[in-house]
Amino acid sequence: MIAHTPQHVSVSSGGVDGPAKGLLRFLTCGSVDDGKSTLIGRLLYDTQLILEDQLAALERDSRKHGTTDGDIDFALLVDGLEAEREQGITIDVAYRFFTTPRRAFIVADAPGHEQYTRNMATGASNSDAAVILIDARKGVLTQTRRHSYICSLLGIRHIVVAVNKIDLAEFSGERFHHIVGDFLGFAQSLQFASITPIPVSARFGDNITRHSERMCWYDGPTLLEHLEGLEVDHGLEAKPLRFPVQWVNRPNLDFRGFAGTVTSGTVKPGDRVVVAASGKESSVARIVTADGDRSEARAGDAITLTLADELDVARGDLIARADSRPEVVDQFAAHVLWMAEDAMLPGRSYLMRIGTKYLPARITSLRHKVDVNTLEHIAARTLGLNEIGLCNVATAAPVAFDPYSENRATGAFILIDRFTNATAGAGMITFGLRRATNVHRQSVLVDKASRVQLNGHRPAILWFTGLSGSGKSTIANIVERELHAHGAHTYMLDGDNVRHGLNRDLGFTDADRVENIRRVGEVARLFVDAGTIVLCSFISPFRAERRMVRELVSGDEFIEIYLDTPLKECMRRDPKGLYARAKEGKIKNFTGLDSPYEVPENPEIVVDTSQGSAEEAARRIIAALKERQVIG
Repeated sequence: MIAHTPQHVSVSSGGVDGPAKGLLRFLTCGSVDDGKSTLIGRLLYDTQLILEDQLAALERDSRKHGTTDGDIDFALLVDGLEAEREQGITIDVAYRFFTTPRRAFIVADAPGHEQYTRNMATGASNSDAAVILIDARKGVLTQTRRHSYICSLLGIRHIVVAVNKIDLAEFSGERFHHIVGDFLGFAQSLQFASITPIPVSARFGDNITRHSERMCWYDGPTLLEHLEGLEVDHGLEAKPLRFPVQWVNRPNLDFRGFAGTVTSGTVKPGDRVVVAASGKESSVARIVTADGDRSEARAGDAITLTLADELDVARGDLIARADSRPEVVDQFAAHVLWMAEDAMLPGRSYLMRIGTKYLPARITSLRHKVDVNTLEHIAARTLGLNEIGLCNVATAAPVAFDPYSENRATGAFILIDRFTNATAGAGMITFGLRRATNVHRQSVLVDKASRVQLNGHRPAILWFTGLSGSGKSTIANIVERELHAHGAHTYMLDGDNVRHGLNRDLGFTDADRVENIRRVGEVARLFVDAGTIVLCSFISPFRAERRMVRELVSGDEFIEIYLDTPLKECMRRDPKGLYARAKEGKIKNFTGLDSPYEVPENPEIVVDTSQGSAEEAARRIIAALKERQVIG
């Protein structure tokens, strides 16, 4: 389940109970042009937090870029990018700090456009509450629902439903209650602790910082009154100690400390702690800061810990109290918000950042994606841009985590595209699928080195890649024959052959192609462990999957052989008649025509098969293998 019925949801309309102190981080979100930036600008203006020179500049900008018929356009105060002002939209997340006598605030103005949903999620991840704006004329829209759902996923529990532009709906109480009813009907299954509806006009200031005289039917708090009195339980210090190691501080031979920021809990010298991934225990010897040693550190403190014992601790490790350990797993379920233009493909390798740790990870399966309008769970194989789904994730090494609902800092992660280095997705861990400590590699009496010595040659994966018709299978067969004649132990994995057994359940969608190569790569790795030369003949159109196989073995054990044949030549050969059928529309997702082939960037061997025979190409490959000392 993604959303559970909350134990308590209060729809409040009364005033504030008493003075509030401290800092409140809140987010403004909703659909495009619902007035988020205008509302923040009005808040700053009405609380007299705009300096005279800023106000003068705002008046000038309003005349140039404004959309309020000569009045001050408060949206320009936070829409700082020129592109935002020209288009009248918010693109980036704008943060503003302001204070009142009762509270300090940091407000994040999130963009409303669907294409900038990733920016909205960034703002939500650091917020304690959200103000969801709804245009009184338009009502609850798809983006309203999407932002509300993301707020719920990211752990925001207090929501203000600000029905804005109520002046354009003639200050109608009936319209306000109709919109609130629609929103509550949608949000009843989301885990919000409080939902506070307030009718506002951000442009004219109604119910922002002062009660409106034009809505006598509303007797609830103004927006500012509600935010000043909102009680948010951070509770970070009451949570178990979590200390991600950011840097190993070793200035000399006499000092070894672990620097980072305490994300939750407290720590004192003498506390028993554990390095979560390894399970090794020690006690805290010192808490070191630039201002000297401390007797205690709390959540949010940047410190250096020294331990009483010499333990193997590196950047990315998580230190926790020995009696309150996080889970340590290499597979878990997580909600993922996809942020990349390219679809999420199960099986593809991404770079994960969780805390201060970076490691390869892949989404093994998509359990379902979510219809943001109905919250219905939909069967799917992939996630597109801005789509949200529940996924199973596998990591290359065990990671320590807490469920996101219990600790945002240790339950959140991002997935990074390994070629563009762009953020591909954001995830919130729900639960572990398998404890990494429950499954161990079985030790063997005959190891890889022994098998290699017996075989008398180096093991390797010879990965033949190229378009259909480039000659991969033909040339690979000849190469295997020559290797066999040299006395090498070989095996051939051919793209067509494996689809009769191992991969008979897979089609030719992008997601199936990724899974096809993942399975073949794992089998090829086993052959390398057996000391064998395994020849793999696959179109393998995506660089990411070829790289994934490369990383399964040692650096010199993967040899990428690119059969560089022009598409026109492959279509002229068309040995199986596939290009002709694809051009007739009888075959979908055919590589080179309606599905891309990503040319290898740095292959070990390149063979132009449009020049010379297959026998000549095989001889060049055998010569290259001898140069690399794969065979003698």
